[in-house]
Amino acid sequence: MVVDPSRLDLSLTALFAGWAMTDEVQRRLADRGFGDLRFTDGVVIQHVLAAPLSITALAERMGVTQQAASKAVADLEGRGLLRREADPSDGRTKLLHLTGHARAAVEATRALRQELQEELVAEYGAERVEDARVLLASVIGRFGGGEAIRARRVRPPR
Repeated sequence: MVVDPSRLDLSLTALFAGWAMTDEVQRRLADRGFGDLRFTDGVVIQHVLAAPLSITALAERMGVTQQAASKAVADLEGRGLLRREADPSDGRTKLLHLTGHARAAVEATRALRQELQEELVAEYGAERVEDARVLLASVIGRFGGGEAIRARRVRPPR
């Protein structure tokens, strides 16, 4: 079903398009054996992906309490996506690491996002897809979101 673009402003159109694509990625991930993953897992995984970090550092990056971060970590750990290991420089501190399952999920997600993009290019044309990406990236930059993306510190709005 085609949505009437005149009935949505740009922010909602971008948001809903992102949600629709994310739902499709989630569906395809489940088909590939990653049915245990949730969209919100990526909020934590993005921070641990670059390098191991403590729960305290994770909470700071996510802008949540240490208790909230601990709860998210316990859930991801219980589902085999994170593990804790002693910090080699300070044995009192535990660092969060992605498991092989989590790394495989990241790679599968990246591949699926690329697959979706290629489908959109095939359906709408490379120029239209590139124009949409450039416009939305410019909007992100216009409202100060570029650094958060570069630093892997993306947070939902408050």
